[in-house]
Amino acid sequence: MESVISSSMNFNTNDTIVAPATTYGKSSLNIIRLSGQDSLKIASKLAKIDLKNSKVRHAKLTKIYFENGELLDECIIIYFKSPHSYTTEDVIEFQCHGGTFIAQNILEECLKYGARLANPGEFTKRAFLGGRIDLSQAQAVAKLIESSNANAHKMLMRHLNGEMQEFCENLRTDLITLLAHSEVFIDYADEELPQDLLKNLQNKLTSILKTLQSLLEQSIQKKSLFEGYKLCIIGKPNVGKSSFLNALLHNERAIVSDIAGTTRDSIEENFVLEGHLLRLIDTAGIRKSQDIIENKGIERSLQKAKESDILIALFDSSRPLDHEDLEIIELLKNYQDSKKIIVLLNKTDLQNHFDSEVLKPFLPLNLCLKNTNLNSQESLLSNFKNHLISLLNSQESTQSLLLISQYQFQAVKNCIQALYDSKIPLENGELELFSFHINEALRAIASITKPYEYSQMLDVMFGEFCLGK
Repeated sequence: MESVISSSMNFNTNDTIVAPATTYGKSSLNIIRLSGQDSLKIASKLAKIDLKNSKVRHAKLTKIYFENGELLDECIIIYFKSPHSYTTEDVIEFQCHGGTFIAQNILEECLKYGARLANPGEFTKRAFLGGRIDLSQAQAVAKLIESSNANAHKMLMRHLNGEMQEFCENLRTDLITLLAHSEVFIDYADEELPQDLLKNLQNKLTSILKTLQSLLEQSIQKKSLFEGYKLCIIGKPNVGKSSFLNALLHNERAIVSDIAGTTRDSIEENFVLEGHLLRLIDTAGIRKSQDIIENKGIERSLQKAKESDILIALFDSSRPLDHEDLEIIELLKNYQDSKKIIVLLNKTDLQNHFDSEVLKPFLPLNLCLKNTNLNSQESLLSNFKNHLISLLNSQESTQSLLLISQYQFQAVKNCIQALYDSKIPLENGELELFSFHINEALRAIASITKPYEYSQMLDVMFGEFCLGK
């Protein structure tokens, strides 16, 4: 990949940067990383020996010292010579003993000898600007650090392996073909556009739009793969929602009471299940109420249900079906096509008075949740968790390439809009205007891997990385 360093970008490649690549704390080792033209010189000063003849990519055990000559540590130094490094610059890695003191002092000694503390994401930014990776791969690096499940990891590795770059190149080729076929006839504006050419261009345009729309729709559906899933627990008051939340979290997070309407606002907790990042939301009981504050809580409950990926609906099997239950069922019907739904029957150890036939369309998971001592019912909660894991795995399973960032989403939307804008000019034989919109589409799709004049955007994007990456 060619270098994309531009003089318009606010980026000083003459600086040698330094940052910890590992988190400080109690551990067997820490890694401090230097990158830039003075990396070898700075490392030599710390080691008090000339390292310029060190073998590239070989681990060298050596002592390093404070500026005053006092021994700081015995560590491993690895030299990555430009351009064969992560940043494409000379890179030095210090692998020192763990703890805070040694790593912090190596960092400070590097700063004394002329290095600058790296900004968040600056190592990856230099890799991008040096042409080692494209923008889609750089974004995959950031997401990879945050990934919490196998399916997200697989998708991000596909991006790192260059699949998004390949997709964009293929799309670019198709768009350039459209452009070439149309521009042949621009010089012959007085002649009528042959119908077979018009039909051919329209078919190609439709095919490209279909591909992009499929990518966008699939990516929207699978967005939670990277952002985590919102699970909203709903039900009428006093049905056991808060008890269920507490049981799942093994923690008295929500107040449990026999008084209906105790939960006035939603309670949210992060929860990791088999590598899946979940956001559990316990909501106020849904019912008609004269209480102004409770009604505000109910409004928020309905909004949280709307925003969620998965609805968990609880019903009290010890009581007959009533109008409040029917309201919950109507809510489920509204979301049956757009959300995953799990229905739980609570208090099934008590005498059953509930007509469960009304729940058959939702394929309820009949899970016995007793009034008390929920934490002791591990096997019963395990059934729920296994069902949820199965549901999440099926939700995440995909062979399609997905967009992984808001920036990519916007670029594809811009491309789709430009292609839609080109349809009427094409039908009218206005090939210059058609070509203008196709060029707009080309710019949009190219920006996914290699932006043009987006220095400020790059600063924001790489600023979201962790320090040392």
